[in-house]
Amino acid sequence: MKSWVNKRFVYTALSAIAILAGTAIAIIYAKGGFRVTPEGFIQGTGLLAANSFPTAAEVLIDDKLVTATDDTIYLVPGEYNVKIEKDGYNSWEKNIKIEQELVVQTNATLFPKAPSLSTLTFSGAQNMSPSPDGQKIVFYSDSNSSDRKNGLYILELTNNPLSFQKEARQITDDSINFDLKNAKFIWSPDSNELILLDNQREVLLDISTMNALDSLSDVSYRKKQILSEWEQEMYLRERENFAKFPAEIITVATQSAKNVYVSPDKKRLMYTATTELTLPDKIAPLIPATNSQPEERTIVPGGIYIYDREEDKNFRVGTEATAEAEINSKQLLALDMLDKNSELINASPSAFYALQATTSAETATRFNMYHSSLFVDTLQWFPDSKHLIYIQENNIKIMEYDTTNQTNIYSGPFVDKFVYPWPNGDKLVILTSFSPDAPSNLYAIELKK
Repeated sequence: MKSWVNKRFVYTALSAIAILAGTAIAIIYAKGGFRVTPEGFIQGTGLLAANSFPTAAEVLIDDKLVTATDDTIYLVPGEYNVKIEKDGYNSWEKNIKIEQELVVQTNATLFPKAPSLSTLTFSGAQNMSPSPDGQKIVFYSDSNSSDRKNGLYILELTNNPLSFQKEARQITDDSINFDLKNAKFIWSPDSNELILLDNQREVLLDISTMNALDSLSDVSYRKKQILSEWEQEMYLRERENFAKFPAEIITVATQSAKNVYVSPDKKRLMYTATTELTLPDKIAPLIPATNSQPEERTIVPGGIYIYDREEDKNFRVGTEATAEAEINSKQLLALDMLDKNSELINASPSAFYALQATTSAETATRFNMYHSSLFVDTLQWFPDSKHLIYIQENNIKIMEYDTTNQTNIYSGPFVDKFVYPWPNGDKLVILTSFSPDAPSNLYAIELKK
């Protein structure tokens, strides 16, 4: 009996050891600790998660077809040229560093080689202005079938499949008392209201309904108060958007840069340097498997940079054009972001007037530039926070925030350098005309098939 108990104990112990050993081996194997290949036993591999959007694309490593996305590939540590290709799409390519037991994802977005165009407006579009939330565009139309249909319209950039709105929605009639073609607009921070600035009158529009322009009260006498309240809200949002950025980068943004725009996911910062300086090394704690593309930590005036706060990387993505250097630039409101006890946090709206200029036109320009880099004539954030849109030699292009995969999206005609992304990244909105006898209209460049 005792011998049988001892044997059962030994068998149980051996089984437990086998299970533990198997589990340990499985964990090490999953992490890339070793692999068994036709060439033999390989230790210390890393993992490449080759994923793409859309999926089912070919994955080539050092010009050799290896697999299709989405798949995980075990590789010996080192640098590899990874290319992802799919018929009908521009290829994606990047040099990637593989490290032992770490996972690197490609997250490759493939853009179509021949995107289709769809019409968004049919009776002309002029004087466009996108809303701060990126969900709407206001524009003027004067080429409709009847005069009562001329006026201001709102184009909803909706992704809701249940939405019944197929065309732009009219919010005002045309009026002989307003020059809507040349009027200026200032959006409220919540994108629900719009101040219309004209040489004759200034009125506040509710964009959710039809507004009778000639019946609206002139708000010139209280415009300063309205704008101060809006500025206060923008100031508080700005502090919130910068809250997780390192103090060193906040100092650069508030003292040594202009045209500062936070990415939609609030993890990256685009800025144009105004002074020369060198960013300290290791501003933020290092994380494994960071972007291995070369960065520039010495910034020079006129250079356009992207700072990634999660990976503590700083990439130069362009250079400010000489002509742009002379025009107005975006002005931050929360220059006191490093002061957690700033008096402005609890100040009354009357303390906020940084964007208000001596003329209504200049005030509108400052507000518009604050909300969107479209009005600064520089790069724009793509909604996924990983790409930037830009215009080069009359072509619309897109690239990753580390300057890789520069892709030509559109080479046809477009007007006034107007290009604006759809909120979910499915489309780009442009203004163009394909006939000299037709008015310019808004079109969508379809980026997803």
